[in-house]
Amino acid sequence: MTIERSLTVGDVFETDIAMRWADSDMLRHLNNTGYFRFMEEARIQFLAAAGLSATDADGNVVAHCSCDFVHPITYPATIRVRLTAQKIGRTSLTQYNELFVVHDLARGPYARGTTVLVNMDAALNRPTPWSAPLLKALGQVCRPAADFGTRADGTAS
Repeated sequence: MTIERSLTVGDVFETDIAMRWADSDMLRHLNNTGYFRFMEEARIQFLAAAGLSATDADGNVVAHCSCDFVHPITYPATIRVRLTAQKIGRTSLTQYNELFVVHDLARGPYARGTTVLVNMDAALNRPTPWSAPLLKALGQVCRPAADFGTRADGTAS
């Protein structure tokens, strides 16, 4: 039985993405820009899983994206990207991002970052509030923070 719920602070979306050879430098390290591409791909999968896509009428834009590099990721690797809802504003969503290497999960995140999405009305080119159905759709593809034992900033509770 699926429990219908809206997106809540602390909710988590995870996806595993294979690193490609082209993502690495000559030392087989994931290129710095690659970390942002993995965060972007996870964000797109998150939105698509909820049935959202950019239309002529609405969509969202990234207002901020940051990354702290903790450990180098080396090819070959499958990268688990965890997106945690950190703050749900009237028109924005702040996500705490963590990148793990699947075969080395015990080491903890290899990178941490933050992304701020802004829901947009394309016709007016202005931020627009998240609707209840939109937040419900996003909540349906996430797992509650309690499943991970973490707070919204990704730290242990």
